[in-house]
Amino acid sequence: MTAMFHGVKFRATRDLARIVRFSLGLPVSDVEPVGEFVTGAAVMEMSRHAEALGFGAVYVTDHPAADQRWLDTGGHHALDPFVALSFAAAATTTLRLQTHILVLAYRNPLLAAKSVLSLDVLSEGRFTLGVAAGYLRSEFNALGVDYDERNELTDEAIDVIKRVMSEDSFAFEGRHFRSRGTTMRPKSAQQPHPPIWVGGNSTSAIRRAVETADGWCPFPNPAAAAAATRTPPLETIDDFALRVEIARQHADSIGRVVPFDICFAPISLTMFGIGNYDVAQLRDEIVQLEALGVTWMPVEFHAPTRAEWCAKVERFALDVLP
Repeated sequence: MTAMFHGVKFRATRDLARIVRFSLGLPVSDVEPVGEFVTGAAVMEMSRHAEALGFGAVYVTDHPAADQRWLDTGGHHALDPFVALSFAAAATTTLRLQTHILVLAYRNPLLAAKSVLSLDVLSEGRFTLGVAAGYLRSEFNALGVDYDERNELTDEAIDVIKRVMSEDSFAFEGRHFRSRGTTMRPKSAQQPHPPIWVGGNSTSAIRRAVETADGWCPFPNPAAAAAATRTPPLETIDDFALRVEIARQHADSIGRVVPFDICFAPISLTMFGIGNYDVAQLRDEIVQLEALGVTWMPVEFHAPTRAEWCAKVERFALDVLP
């Protein structure tokens, strides 16, 4: 089987490691028990484990100012993504590092660009910048950012990050900042900049990804959660296929022909963590998603201890990675 994204061919095969790559979520949101997951040594150990088992990347998410009400209703803590991934980078040599995702609107885009550049250079070109517009209004309020401006701020930040990494004396009049001529050194290890993947299930997110980015990161989203996450539900492979078709059509309409990654988790596992799964069913689902153009799959595990987490990760690698 083959899948086409406007001239970009993806082969569907059961030799999954050759086509689909897996990105493993580091459980740094699990702040209890103290010392199990949220230490430098723990992040480094888990990252080395992921690399040894054949995962293509590790990822973390972004919540710099979560409020207690959200935490009490299912929210979670998060380390600063650039700091956490720097420990993963220091412990590994080939493993890629991914934000899944970074809310660009929370930050001045030049500060974000400097963090992106720093991690990319120090990891020798292993960073993938996954971004999204964000959905948590209380966090926008806490950070002093206008929630209703988040889409415009995201578009602006993507443009600024790409340009400041490729232009010297970069001058820009932003919505809330002005650069008279910024030059950043050293140059990115991935020219002209690290890959940028845009997250979200909405049509606007899909168009943003196709028009401005190197990839797209939709996510399984139960209908019951759609109002809270402020992005369309995505509960079945058919739902996903419909969103992919929107991306294909938009790529056709603007004449996009360059490669395009799609990072999407197996729906049977969901974005909320892995429980029990049927190996044959999971492998079949992975092949179906690959046929639709998926090139990366994020997966995450939770366990009471780091040793149990490592065992779950190893079991999954043996089940799914050749």
